Amino acid sequence: MDDEIRTSVDIAVHAFDGMTMFHLATPLLVFGEVSRLGLAPGWRTRVWTQDGRGIRTAEGLLVEDVAGPEVVPGADIVVLPSWPTDLPPAGEDLVDVVSRAHAGGSTVVGLCLGAFPVTDSALLDGRGAVTHWAAAPLLQQRRAAVQVNASALYLDHGDVLTSAGTASGLDACLHVVRTHLGSAAAGTLARHLVVAPHRDGDQAQFVRRPVPDPGGAGRIGATMEWALANLDRDLTVDELAGHARMSGRNFTRRFTEAVGTSPARWVLSQRLEEARRLLETTTWSIERTARACGFRSAVTFRQNFTAAYATTPTSYRQRFRVTDGA
Repeated sequence: MDDEIRTSVDIAVHAFDGMTMFHLATPLLVFGEVSRLGLAPGWRTRVWTQDGRGIRTAEGLLVEDVAGPEVVPGADIVVLPSWPTDLPPAGEDLVDVVSRAHAGGSTVVGLCLGAFPVTDSALLDGRGAVTHWAAAPLLQQRRAAVQVNASALYLDHGDVLTSAGTASGLDACLHVVRTHLGSAAAGTLARHLVVAPHRDGDQAQFVRRPVPDPGGAGRIGATMEWALANLDRDLTVDELAGHARMSGRNFTRRFTEAVGTSPARWVLSQRLEEARRLLETTTWSIERTARACGFRSAVTFRQNFTAAYATTPTSYRQRFRVTDGA
């Protein structure tokens, strides 16, 4: 992670003929709102095409105020928000632009089918990638050196990020904001956009089976709310199941079907998210923060926090601490 909050970020968003407005608008909306809300006035987004000419979207709208690839070198983030549905190989010119940007220090983001030109650029060889679940087998066939995850929402390697289809692009862009500006800023932005403030990247793209019955789903929802208000408790599966008035086995099955991840993984992610909020907004000691979030010791807290965010709680606080003058 960077040593300080990134208040000035240049973002280059790739566009092409026939792309949908939703895919183009997602990064423009999320990153543009960062500046419009005053969260970091120096964030700037620019749309570019390979030939510097305007495009016509799938909906028939003309997008003409675009730049050429000359804006990509020096961009902090290069976003490929989609790709044609017939999945052509990325041309040598595009691969060269993306590869040079990455070599120059740009973070490369491939949203939805945008993972295809990213992997064509060999930036993920030997690493994992995510794309829309329906296209995952094709991506794996296309680039055997990449380990394709067919279920996750997004996967961030720090220098390269890929995401699943449609709305998970919002999750990935909010994750980028959170990485640069902290969870408080990302939460403010999410509330303004009326979307979930945080979904883990390894949460399932979709629920494979419907929740068995509304009564069970309702009890699970109520138990999730109760758990969020009681993160300092052990919150074992048995305790959660008891609150929902279900057996442990039945609760685990229904919870996983409804949420897309196991109760234990969900609880850990909520503990860590609450810890980030406390580190940003309080002066509590690491020990007190750990206890408030349900970790049995400060050592366990540090280990889990570092594994999740590649930084220590103390370093995170130094970077994202919200002060009265912030």
